[in-house]
Parts: sequence; C-alpha cells; structure tokens
Amino acid sequence: MTWDIQNLFRRHATGIVKSLRRRGINEDAAADLTQDTFLRVIATPPANTSQNHNPKAYLYQAARNLGLNHQRREALIETITLDDEEAANIPDPAPSPEKIVYSRQCLVQTHQALSELPERTRQAFEMHRLGERTIAEVAEEFGISTTRAWSLIRDAYRHLVARVGAI
Repeated sequence: MTWDIQNLFRRHATGIVKSLRRRGINEDAAADLTQDTFLRVIATPPANTSQNHNPKAYLYQAARNLGLNHQRREALIETITLDDEEAANIPDPAPSPEKIVYSRQCLVQTHQALSELPERTRQAFEMHRLGERTIAEVAEEFGISTTRAWSLIRDAYRHLVARVGAI
C-alpha cells in the first residue's frame, strides 16, 4: 500500500502544526517538525501488516514523537533571553583593527629579521619552526650534527627575539 503524501500533507499539515503548538512548541519548530514528520514517512513508510490502517493517526503519532524528542533536546540546552541592549554589549570575538595592524607589523618585522639571518641559519629555523621538522631531521638534511643544527636554530631564535621581541 502506498500513501499519497501530497494529499496527506495538504489535508493534515496544518493540523499537525497546531497539535505541536498546543504541546508548547514554538511556531517555527512546529513547522520544521511537521516537515520532518512527512520526510520520515517518505523515508520509512509504515509496515503494511496492520489491518486498521489509519494514515492520519500514524502521522500525528510520528509528529508527537518528534515533538517529544525536540522538547527533550531543548531541555538540555540552557538558553537565556537578551534584550537589544544586552545583545549589543556582547563582545565581538573578531580582533580589533588595532590588533590586526599590530599583528601585521609584527609579521613585517619578523620577515625582516628572518631576511637578516645567514641563509643556512634561516633555512634551519624555517625547517624546524615552520616545516615542523625535528632537530634530527634538520641535521640530516644539512648533513651536520644535531648539536650544530640546534645551535643554528637557537641562534635564529635569539636573533628574532632581539629584533621582534617574542616568537
């Protein structure tokens, strides 16, 4: 047995929304849950084993179950209401223009400080810090000891701290 979903939707969607609204669900959520009810019926139609086949009752029961699940989820979420003034006082997580300018200046200084380093020291530092290679991997790449590789990287750190302030 197949159901005429379009006809059922036209006949019962408004009633399902009203039923959900009477259960304390807001209008937007009730409309969403009504759509979810019909999607559920389309995705997994009821078994044809029942002799008293009542599509309206099945739809309302599915909507009721979805409504209960929605209310349980909503009960787990702590919400507060804010008026416009309180909402305006919530700090913006985006950096301020001053912080953006400062960060760009630090990047320029860091780039200049890196360009002042000897080529081998700069490459060792970039491989270690930016390329996320270990000191042993840097040493192997250059064909030097790990102690020498560490001293190159350490020298780069010291130079950058002296020129920029922090890394």
